[in-house]
Order: sequence, then structure tokens, then C-alpha cells
Amino acid sequence: MKIAIAHDYLVQMGGAERVVEVFHQMYPSAPIYTTMFSNNRLLDELRDADIRASWLQKMPGGKSHFKEMLPLYPFAIKDFDFREFDIVLSSSSAFMKSIQVPKNTFHLCYCHTPMRFAWDYDTYMERQTKSSVMKRLLKIYIDQLKQWDQKTSANVNQFIANSSVVKNRIRNYYHRDSDVIFPPINTTRFHSSTNIDNYYLIVSRLVSYKRIDLAVEAFNRNGLPLHIVGEGPDLMRLKGMAKGNVRFLGRLDDASVTKMMAECRALIFPGEEDFGITPLEANAAGRPVVAYQAGGALDTIVPQVNGVFFKRQEVEDLLMAIQEVENHAWDVSRIIGHAQKFDEKTFMEKLKIYMAKAYQQFREGN
Repeated sequence: MKIAIAHDYLVQMGGAERVVEVFHQMYPSAPIYTTMFSNNRLLDELRDADIRASWLQKMPGGKSHFKEMLPLYPFAIKDFDFREFDIVLSSSSAFMKSIQVPKNTFHLCYCHTPMRFAWDYDTYMERQTKSSVMKRLLKIYIDQLKQWDQKTSANVNQFIANSSVVKNRIRNYYHRDSDVIFPPINTTRFHSSTNIDNYYLIVSRLVSYKRIDLAVEAFNRNGLPLHIVGEGPDLMRLKGMAKGNVRFLGRLDDASVTKMMAECRALIFPGEEDFGITPLEANAAGRPVVAYQAGGALDTIVPQVNGVFFKRQEVEDLLMAIQEVENHAWDVSRIIGHAQKFDEKTFMEKLKIYMAKAYQQFREGN
């Protein structure tokens, strides 16, 4: 079978891009179709891939202002030609699930979430610094985008959801069924350490909906060291509100992040994510997680085993959860054992079996 991989854009490093990297491991000869990519932000494991970008790749400044290209994506994905392929495996949290494939080509979509900025617009924009006029204009466009997104969900033959909460969103927004296969974790990349330092850790893109501000406020109050790894548009706002015990380390290489995860007191995960690979990476390094009790964390955090929850996105709730982490005696081997249930090899085996079965059913139906 000839297989193609499709992904929204490769201009940032995150959990969805890690999934594409595993797709590439599974099918190294499959080309990767995307709207645009940045060599500076590309994962090392994808540098040998056959990446085929849309005409957005040639837009001046597009890769650094990819969010401002929002109205252009539905047009950019129209030009992809999948006639030579039997299967297109798309990875989508926005537009790529809407690609058009020939009738005899099977489109399997691994959905990280239906586009968050459309279906949860108010929450997504709540802490954005755009003017009220711009927000109103965007709202008009978003209403049209939701209709387009719902209509083009029919372009997918079968959905895979990356978590239980995403499965529910696919049902609510697209009126489609899906099966859950949790994203892969490269557990062999991580190791535990007997040298546990006194800092807490955040590893995240710095965007408002991830609620890094909540963690900054909490650590401003308790005075404990908080190290924040990552970059993004919310950086200056967060720096402006942080006290001296909160350090912003920018983007670090994988080896540095791996070491920090192994030596931190715990990872702080204050936002509602569709799944959340980072908490399991910290678990693979033997460290517990403090997570907001919502979204994908409901599938991955077992209280008192690999982390603790806080119920409301309030400073007081987060502070109590941090104290709970301090008071609990954590079993490192048990934390690591939990993470290994989400290992890449398990993901690959499940996806290959699922795809073969789904493709066979598709062929029989045609």
C-alpha cells in the first residue's frame, strides 16, 4: 500500500509533532504533506523526511506569523494531490482533517482535537491581547469557519481520537464516532535520578490558554523555585508578572529537558489539554505531576500513583495540590511503570492493527 502522511503545519515543536515523528518512523518512505514547515523548528527525526509543503511555504513571514494566516489554510490544502496513495494518515488539530482525497483513497484522521480556536473561541481568546474590534471581526469569521469545519469532517473515512475528551468533542461537533488510541511516549529517552533538586518545572509553549499565568501566580505566593522551559507569544506578559523565584529558560534541547525532568520536584500542568504528552514524559523520568483535573489528564493521571489533581483553576487549589505533592512519598518505579503503558512501541502496534482492519473494511465497502 502507498501511504501519505498529512499534518497541519510543522512550524513549532509540540506533542502533535512528536506523533508525526512516530508516523514517520512507522512509514519512513511516506511523504509528509503540510501547509508549511520551518527548518529551524523541525524535529531532528523529521529532517530526512520527504516534506511537501503548500504554497503558503513561500509566503513572506508566513512561518513566523502562521497564526495570522488563518483565513488562507482552507485554500492551501485544496491543492494537495493524493491520487497516487491508497491511504492518507492525517494528524490534525485544525485544518488537515479537511483535505480532499479520491474516492478510492482511505483517509484515516488521528485527531488531536477539533480546532480549539473555533469551537472554544471565547476561552481561547480570553487572555489574548488583540483589540475588541479585532476580536469581533474574528468572531464573525470563526462562525463561518465552524460551519466549514463541520461540513468537511465528512472528508474523513475514520477518526481516531487521542483521548476520551476528544472522542466526545468529535461526537458533539462532527456527529461522528471515533476510537481512542493514546499518543506515543518515547519512554527510553527518559531516566530517573537520585539527585532531586528543589525546583518545580513547566515545559510548554507559552500561549495563554495553557494557563502558565496561574502557575506563576501560585509560585509568586509560595516562593518556591519554578523553572519554565518554552517560548511563545505569552512570554513578555508572564515575565512581567513573575517574581525572582520564577525563571524563564527559553527553548532547550531534548537532553537538557530530559535532565530537568529527572531532577525536578514535580511537573506543573495547569491548563486543560486535549491529551498532554509532557506529564507522561515527566512520569517516564520518575517524577510526579500536578495537573488540572480536566481534559486529557483524566486519562493519564492516577492520583497518588503518578500525580495529584487540582479541581479549579484557582491559585488556592494549585497551592494545596503542590503541598500534597510535598507530603506524599512517591514510588519512582511505580510512576515509571505507569508511563511505560503509553510507550511508542505500544502505540505503533495498536495503530498498525487498527489501520489494517479499518482499510480492509473500507475496501469491502467500496
